[in-house]
Amino acid sequence: MKVYSFVGESGTGKSHHASIVAGKYNIKFIIDDGLLIYENRILSGLSAKKEQTKIAAIRRAIFLDPEHVKKVKKSIEELKPEKIMIIGTSDKMTDKIALKLGLPPVSKRIYIEEVVSPEEIDIAKRKRDIEGKHIIPVPAFEVKKQFSGYFIDPLRIFRRNREIDLDKTVIRPNFSYLGKYTISENVINCIVLNEAKKFKEIYKINKIITENYPEGVIIKIDLIIDYGVLLRPVLLKVIKYVRKEVEYMTSLNVINVVIFVRSLNVKKYRKKNIIYL
Repeated sequence: MKVYSFVGESGTGKSHHASIVAGKYNIKFIIDDGLLIYENRILSGLSAKKEQTKIAAIRRAIFLDPEHVKKVKKSIEELKPEKIMIIGTSDKMTDKIALKLGLPPVSKRIYIEEVVSPEEIDIAKRKRDIEGKHIIPVPAFEVKKQFSGYFIDPLRIFRRNREIDLDKTVIRPNFSYLGKYTISENVINCIVLNEAKKFKEIYKINKIITENYPEGVIIKIDLIIDYGVLLRPVLLKVIKYVRKEVEYMTSLNVINVVIFVRSLNVKKYRKKNIIYL
């Protein structure tokens, strides 16, 4: 296994450019903020962003918790990546993470100054200092029902053949490992609506409610199903698919997806003058 490090001061834009660096060196696995990430999907670990104090967040980010280390090491041993990149604020930090996870020493060191210009670094720092923005590659969000302002900037939603494409740059507050992460409930509901519409058995979606809890979210869907459909198999597929897509697109922990079938659509049967009781 070859270990790479990508180092830059906090707020210089290294996380934003991590995917570019990974692509250049054909690296599919990244260690960042206490997480093992594979192509923008979290595979293992616990995010430092979820910690309540700065000290706890730093400890999480550099893998000082034995159970945390054990889980990530197990995933790495099972997946056997040929290359892995560790993101950090210093060589000392990335070397320490490699040691904690039982990885080989860093053999290739890449610095943010090699990837972006001094002007771009200055802009990134000013955005962090003045606007309180800090870009991260794979976020964990807290849903706030009364959403005010934008912690996702920009978020553009386009409709193309009833599908929605999300182009998002995720940002976080000033401190490297502190702060709440907020995404509008309407954005999650929009994702759920788009994914549920892909099931032809669903006639109409009346309402979608996202409930926020400390450990994650519960999504409730109120809908109408076509008459004659085997409810249980279809609804189980909808639940599984919606949960998978929401977690993939937002990194939210979806506790449960609850579906309420309020009525059945029997219009196409009535056209045939058939009455079903």
